[in-house]
Amino acid sequence: MRVACPPGFDPDPSVLAACRDLGGQVRLTTEPTEAMEGAQVVYTDVWISMGQEAEREHRLESFQRYQLNPTLLRFAPPGALVMHCLPAHRGEEITDAVLDGPQSIVLDQAENRLHVQKAIVMELLGVSL
Repeated sequence: MRVACPPGFDPDPSVLAACRDLGGQVRLTTEPTEAMEGAQVVYTDVWISMGQEAEREHRLESFQRYQLNPTLLRFAPPGALVMHCLPAHRGEEITDAVLDGPQSIVLDQAENRLHVQKAIVMELLGVSL
């Protein structure tokens, strides 16, 4: 897995260590185009999560060149799929053209998550299927 992020926004080192301990290979880069090369799946997330609102302007500036847009997506192979955990901030981390484009499986991803969440609720309620 390749992770592209601006300097200072690296993933938690303990998470990276856990991935590597499980046999995963994680490569960090500050170059979004490098992370796209050879990617079968491209995954992005919001830049500003709950509780980070005070950092909004700094984060928007820091992440601007990481926006998943048609230009950046061209660095991935033609068959690369696009994912996002939703809700998306259209025009920030991802553009409409990519989110709604032919490579996007975002809605399928959300539907699959819905079914898992329903199963968890059923289990918690003690309902047998």
